[in-house]
Amino acid sequence: MMKKYFVILFVLVGGLSACKKTTVFDANAQAVKDDAAIQAYIATNKLTNVIHDPSGMYYQIITPGTGIYPTAGSTVTVGYTGKLLDGTVFDSNASFTTSLGSVVRGWTIGLQHINKGGRILLLIPSGMGYGDNVSGSIPADSVLIFTIDMISY
Repeated sequence: MMKKYFVILFVLVGGLSACKKTTVFDANAQAVKDDAAIQAYIATNKLTNVIHDPSGMYYQIITPGTGIYPTAGSTVTVGYTGKLLDGTVFDSNASFTTSLGSVVRGWTIGLQHINKGGRILLLIPSGMGYGDNVSGSIPADSVLIFTIDMISY
């Protein structure tokens, strides 16, 4: 009798687990969704002179700097604030030194558009940030917004 209950339980658990829906991540669909969200953010916040980089990210030079521009292999020192589209700040640092080769792709590309003493706003689609992964307090598929001051490189 007990064996019969275990068999029934096994069949029920197996049947219920087979009903679990699995979603396949569609990077192209997410990129379209991110682009629409970024454009809406730009319009809502009345941002001007925003440039759409061929990579898919957007940026706005707030304050031009001087000198040469860093490259993808440069080591830079920046001050920054990172937030989500809803305004939630997820990170901030007054002085952060890093190689542009070891940060999210949006930083690697975006920071090559600003030089010493400059300030830039980066609007980074999720595919150039953390993608469909959760990173600390950053949800999966999040557009990232960074205001970055280039201190030195």
